[in-house]
Amino acid sequence: MSKYTAVKVGIAGTGFIGPAHIEALRRLGIQIAGLCEDTPEHARQKTEILGLPKAYESFEAMLADAQITAVHLATPNHLHYPQAKAALLAGKHVICEKPLAMNSQQTAELVKLAREKGLVGVVNFNLRFYPLCLQARHMLQAGEMGEIFTIHGSYQQDWLLLPTDWNWRLEPGLGGELRAVGDIGSHWLDMVQFVSGLKIKAVFADFQTFLTVRKKPTKPIETFGGKMQTAPETIDQPIHTEDYASILLRFAGKARGVLTVSQLSAGRKNRLFYEINAARSSLVWNSETPNELWIGHRDRPNELLLKDPSLMTEDARRFVSYPGGHNEGYPDTFKQLYSAVYDHILAGDANAQAAFPTFSDGHEEQVLAEAILQSAKLGKWVEV
Repeated sequence: MSKYTAVKVGIAGTGFIGPAHIEALRRLGIQIAGLCEDTPEHARQKTEILGLPKAYESFEAMLADAQITAVHLATPNHLHYPQAKAALLAGKHVICEKPLAMNSQQTAELVKLAREKGLVGVVNFNLRFYPLCLQARHMLQAGEMGEIFTIHGSYQQDWLLLPTDWNWRLEPGLGGELRAVGDIGSHWLDMVQFVSGLKIKAVFADFQTFLTVRKKPTKPIETFGGKMQTAPETIDQPIHTEDYASILLRFAGKARGVLTVSQLSAGRKNRLFYEINAARSSLVWNSETPNELWIGHRDRPNELLLKDPSLMTEDARRFVSYPGGHNEGYPDTFKQLYSAVYDHILAGDANAQAAFPTFSDGHEEQVLAEAILQSAKLGKWVEV
């Protein structure tokens, strides 16, 4: 019997990312009461496809279900704030996809409300839970590598390379003013601050939109769906969000860095890459080969640490499910995140130290995003 039998979850949104939440919850033995979608008919269709017990007529109807402990928000960005707020007011814990809200006033309000209600608020920065990223965090923060000098890397994809590629994230009213930075750059920024333990204090950003007009389908296409199908009917849609960004970074202390973000990098399917150079050694990790951590040295041969719990620290080992040689990847990060979240919920103290990204992390990420956007508009350094 699962240790999570006291927990029942509701799911809002079942496009690309919602089913990833559902799969991970099922692997943990967490019961899913049902889902809601943009229309009752859509919810019923998805309930059949995903094999869930109930399609709620609306988000409000799901919140009214007293058996639900927590809700997972996998809806478009503009819905996160009103849905998270309504869920907290209804007494539900909230696990929300990033961004937590569309501006830092809204995120600050959600942080305060969750604290007042004694509820757990989570932002779904699941990529933190790759085992070797947890290992890298321990090595750096334990001082094994020495003082951090530079942090640099990229997040690249190719799913929006063509003018016919389309997704709701391209529309500022649905996805926000930041697109590539908000969608994937936010994961990199969260990751390197989490791993290094250093906060970003100032930014200098440069944006470029290469495809200024795209072919928008007259009917919705799910995320990444455009790579496998071409819409028969389209309209020309001007684009006002960035395809590409380069961002200079100043971290707390003396550390410096740079991030490149692109959704037009042919052949790069979903590559988060970082290199951290410290006084004694360097660390390199790449999400397309997530079970390898490169450790660089000057005075002896470099090392390649393969994911193996017997070779890892106790803190990292907690989030490894399989022995060495048995690879773990993207879906496992959701499972490990939710195991940390629901263990915390069952412990009964929402304000205890959390081992996962909280609403406070989501608020800090939104403040950082606004500084990046301001820097790109002004063409100068902006303090965070």
